Amino acid sequence: MSVDVDLAAAVVPYVAAAVGVYGARVLERVSDAAADATAAATVGVGRRLLRRILGREASAGPVSAAVQDLAEDPTDEDRVAALRLQLRKALVSDPQLAAEVAAMLPDATTVTAAGPRSVAARDITGIVQTGDGSAAWQGRG
Repeated sequence: MSVDVDLAAAVVPYVAAAVGVYGARVLERVSDAAADATAAATVGVGRRLLRRILGREASAGPVSAAVQDLAEDPTDEDRVAALRLQLRKALVSDPQLAAEVAAMLPDATTVTAAGPRSVAARDITGIVQTGDGSAAWQGRG
């Protein structure tokens, strides 16, 4: 994942979800670990990401300001873009932070199958077989 664009873009939906739920109070709530247990998955991830990013002195001010702006109107695409820009700057300037944030993001692997007898799987550890009247046997040879 490219740190400069892709990682910041991957973080924005989570942070924006947290801002959408908590508004400007999200900056206060990122330090409230107990609330993570009851937060929705996306909002909880957003809060944890913000907590990590705001924990760095260099990125705390600009990212906090962008979060406060977004809290005023979470649907404003310009405010979302401003947050993405501040996140990108923070992540590019701090490779360790970028690695930590990347590790915190949920796995976004999507597996899709379409059509009759289709099979989709992320990991396959055994036989996968489709079709009418098919049979399979797996055992010691």
